[in-house]
Amino acid sequence: MSHTAHIPSHRKPRRSASKMALRAGVAGGVLSTLAVAGAAGTANAAEPVTETIELPTLTADLSAQIAQSADATAQTADSYEARAQQDAAAVKAAKQAAQDQAEAKKKAEAKKKAEAEAKRKAAQERAARDSERTRLSTASAPSTGGGSSSGSSSEASTPSAPASGSVATVISFLKAQLGDAYVMGASGPNAWDCSSLVQAAFKQAGVDLPRVSQSQSTVGTEVGTSNLQVGDILYWGGKGSAYHVGVYIGGGQYLDAANPSKGVVIQDLSGYPASGAVRVL
Repeated sequence: MSHTAHIPSHRKPRRSASKMALRAGVAGGVLSTLAVAGAAGTANAAEPVTETIELPTLTADLSAQIAQSADATAQTADSYEARAQQDAAAVKAAKQAAQDQAEAKKKAEAKKKAEAEAKRKAAQERAARDSERTRLSTASAPSTGGGSSSGSSSEASTPSAPASGSVATVISFLKAQLGDAYVMGASGPNAWDCSSLVQAAFKQAGVDLPRVSQSQSTVGTEVGTSNLQVGDILYWGGKGSAYHVGVYIGGGQYLDAANPSKGVVIQDLSGYPASGAVRVL
């Protein structure tokens, strides 16, 4: 037996092949990594690094958001412009309203002055007519105290005999009533109907006429409308059933209380020919 057979070996135990292969693989990987890193470092030292930033791609949602933002901006601008136009229109309307108000005030003052002037003139004319009526009434008053033997009434068919110059008295009275109102059934002093005016005019000359136009068309002497004289009573409608009367004043004209819209006026016979005429003076 060898003397060394029982002496333990001082050699390290041999590693297994698999462990050696693993370590070799790891070492190779490390060396490869270092080699690559070194190469990369050399390359980085030789060339500058350029970084490329990739911009985000526009998506449908992002496009919609941008469009909405643009629409909102446009709407805001339109709103400001509309408000500016409204403000300008309001200023213009205020100026126009002030001008209209001033103009209306001027017109109202002018109208008020015109009305006051018209009232003043009407009062003067009314006073003149009243004075004329008073004068005519005094002039036509009877000079004697003798009573009438005929006992005639206002509806008598035959008038009393007129005094000299009575036609002028009738015409003067009628003209003094020009401008008075027409009111059906009125008998003066400032409003008449057609027959009351004729009756009042002839009463100034001492002639009593019936009150209504139908009866007035039957008094006195019937004369043709082609042979008229100043002071003749004109009637429209049938004799005894006349619906309107007036007095002929010459020159193809007559004076009457025409209607509510005209009042007491002078008119042309050519525009409204009479049906007939009677003469009482």
